[in-house]
Formats: sequence, structure tokens, C-alpha cells
Amino acid sequence: MGGDFYKKIEEALIQVGLRIAKRGEGALFVVGKVEYKPLVDQTVPPFKVSENLKLLESLALMDGAVVINKEGLMEAYGVKIKDKKVLRNFGTRHSAALSASKGDNLVVVVSEEDKKVRILKKGKMVMQIDALQKDVEKSVTGAVKVLESIGVGAIGTIGASLLVPTVGLALLPGVVLFGSVYYLGRFLRGKK
Repeated sequence: MGGDFYKKIEEALIQVGLRIAKRGEGALFVVGKVEYKPLVDQTVPPFKVSENLKLLESLALMDGAVVINKEGLMEAYGVKIKDKKVLRNFGTRHSAALSASKGDNLVVVVSEEDKKVRILKKGKMVMQIDALQKDVEKSVTGAVKVLESIGVGAIGTIGASLLVPTVGLALLPGVVLFGSVYYLGRFLRGKK
């Protein structure tokens, strides 16, 4: 996947996710290969997600996940992700997100309960964005740059940091990084 192209998809998913979260609704986006079962008839043909955010948003509001292939085309919507893992203290959408975030997949899950957008990679949560933070949209491009620059090597494990956001590193308004990324950020800022 090309860097700029992939960043465009990440940015589109985060922007749509923030709009959905602000309204107190939930959504799940999976970029990559995942096992799923359609819950609705697939009548909308594939389209480039970065070029039709309104359609993407309306499909995301249905029950189930939106699956996007590595070329940035919407592959399926309203699908049930085959759950392999359960995320304690969270609902089925977060468990499906955790299961779908294996391999090179990028997963964006929108929580209707706490109005946060969470990004998962390699089976771990790497970033959380608070939709209620004032002007959080201005942080999205920076957040995507951070995601791209840290790479998966610095990504920590999901766990206490998910439940205690203060463990994370707030790099940009409304954006929190998790796991060893937090220590990387402290190191980069020269704080020990």
C-alpha cells in the first residue's frame, strides 16, 4: 500500500468516525482482509471510500462493519466480523474490532458510549481520539502522520491503558497514544 494513499484512507475513516461519534452513534471500519458474514443485502457497488465520505458514513451507521480493501474500495457493509477475541469491559463492536485488527489490517472503531474513535493495528489499540475535544478535527492530519511514523514496532499492548487514558500520551488535542508509544513519545520529548 502506498503511503499517501493509505494516509488518505486513514484520514477519511477518522473524519467520518468523529462525525458519527459526535452524534452518539457507533461504527466499525476494517481495512484489509477479514472473515465476515453479510447481515444485509449488498446492493451498493464498491466505491472509493476517500471520494464519497457521505455514502461511507451512511453505510457505517448500519449494524455491522464496513470492510474496505487495500485499494481503498468499500468491499462490504453491514457485516458481522467473525469474533475470535473478547475485549473485557467493552461491547461486541470493540471485540469484533480487536479480532479484525490482526495482520496488516487497520481498524477504526467508533464508540457510541464514550464518543471516542479508537484505532487498532496488529491486535492492539494504538490511538484514541476524543470526538468531543474542541477542534479535534484539526488534529487528525497530525494524528495520521504520527500513526505512519511510529510504525507497528513501537505499538504497545491493549490493556490498562485503554481503561486509564492518563497512561497514554496526549500528543495533540483530543488524541492519546497507547502502549510503548507513550514511552517513545516521552523519549522523543526528552522527558525521562
